[in-house]
Amino acid sequence: MGDIDDIANRYVDEWAELDPVGATYCGLAGHDDRLTDLSRDGFAARAAHARDTLAALAAATPATEAERVAADAMTERLTVETLQFDAGQTASQMNVISSGLHHSLSVFDLMPTQGEEAVAHVVARLRQLPATLAAFQSTLLAEAADGHVAARQQILEVAQQCATWTDPSADDVFPRLARRLTAAGALRAELDSAAADATSATAAFGRFLREELAPRGRADQAWGREAYGIASQYFLGARIDLDETYAWGFAELARIEAEMRVVAAELAGPGASVDEAVAVLDADPARTVEGKEAFRDWMQTVADKAVSELAGTHFDIPEQVRRIECCLAPTSDGAIYYTGPSEDFSRPGRMWWAVPQGVTTFSTWREVTTVYHEGVPGHHLQIGQTAARAGALNRWQRKLAWCSGHGEGWALYAERLMEELGYLADPGDRLGMLDGQAFRAARVIVDIGVHLGLRVPADNPFGFAPGQRWTPELAWRFLRAHCRLADENLRFELNRYLGWAGQAPAYKVGERIWLAARDEVRARKGADFDLRTFHRQALDLGSLGLDPMRRAMARL
Repeated sequence: MGDIDDIANRYVDEWAELDPVGATYCGLAGHDDRLTDLSRDGFAARAAHARDTLAALAAATPATEAERVAADAMTERLTVETLQFDAGQTASQMNVISSGLHHSLSVFDLMPTQGEEAVAHVVARLRQLPATLAAFQSTLLAEAADGHVAARQQILEVAQQCATWTDPSADDVFPRLARRLTAAGALRAELDSAAADATSATAAFGRFLREELAPRGRADQAWGREAYGIASQYFLGARIDLDETYAWGFAELARIEAEMRVVAAELAGPGASVDEAVAVLDADPARTVEGKEAFRDWMQTVADKAVSELAGTHFDIPEQVRRIECCLAPTSDGAIYYTGPSEDFSRPGRMWWAVPQGVTTFSTWREVTTVYHEGVPGHHLQIGQTAARAGALNRWQRKLAWCSGHGEGWALYAERLMEELGYLADPGDRLGMLDGQAFRAARVIVDIGVHLGLRVPADNPFGFAPGQRWTPELAWRFLRAHCRLADENLRFELNRYLGWAGQAPAYKVGERIWLAARDEVRARKGADFDLRTFHRQALDLGSLGLDPMRRAMARL
């Protein structure tokens, strides 16, 4: 390997020492007994590490095209990470889905649990949680004093999450974790005691958020154009025209909803509304699964079938990636997400579903496309193929490189591709895909509109609130009119957009850029264009920002 790969591989080892929680997420062994330092010094050390690596990359000369791609990708990611740190967005991050608190708690879902050593590592991390959260409290207060603080409403929402996670009648996260682990004697006593202390620390952190940080929180949830621009660049790995993208969001949503009305007529007769078609689908027992375990098994069946049928026909799927596990998450916030395999593939890629409390009935027509998004040809293929290319990609590319616009954009592109390949020929499954696409288009509008304080276009295709300036309340009305989610789930989604600016549009905007990249390659290659080859070459680049991806694709 050349200088660029040496720099990248060294970075991974050093990063894992600085961020052991991140190491567990990425499947890097040897760090499962420590939590990441959430003190101000800890955040500063990780930022300094990124700067040192950027300097090393700038001084090195890529020897091959592969190294050129790797250097471009790594430089883009670390540069925007330092921009975020300097803008005060990193250490002060506190929203309903992403913060030092969330990372420290959810890492327990991914830890090995079989055997005495694995349980001992769980105990070690549980024991460190009170001190870790105390350090994070100090960081958040210091950041707030410097003017970097989350919105008050986001802080209160996370405080409520802490209450739910520590409520014996609700999620009760840590005691439940302890109960499902096998331990005896002194180790069992240590495990139960550590779980109780972790529960108390989480509850105390919730009180801190409510009583100390929330009064310092911003009254306005909008981030503003400058801060939003940095966040958007981070999540896309690309600079975009935010005003043009906002206008495109309206046109794209109108296009999708017109297509939905056509499918609705197939399902419920000429002139039927989308809601009438949805009622027909929801009343069909053949499209319903009872019980979350049965639903997990249904997801597994759909995921396995996609792997089996797509491998060797439409995609080149490495042998190690032909295994995926569908899992029920121990929490109940409604999130659906994917976690990649460990470096040696002993832990497979996993599709997780945090089923909301009380939900026992599942509509399969809504979720076929979700399985393709999270599984194959979506995240599991994309991330798994990268992980399997040890001979061609350095460790940073295989294990640490991630960009939402690239990853989520690919997964949304994969949903649409499955329609092109005939896997959504059933009109119910196709309506489910389109409904998800409309949902992602609606949040492009809302996310940019609210955070930039824009006005609703007077001539918008829906006749919605013409000329009014976006507020969270107006965003709720718009989402409720265009999205078919339960109110509880939609509230969580809106809270996520308000607190995690720039992330939600990365799906639909990422898909838009993926489609543009495909069109560019098709136009350049003409009759020689081959879709399977395009997919292989694109995914072989690994995960990278969308601007570096388009630059690399232009050289193929």
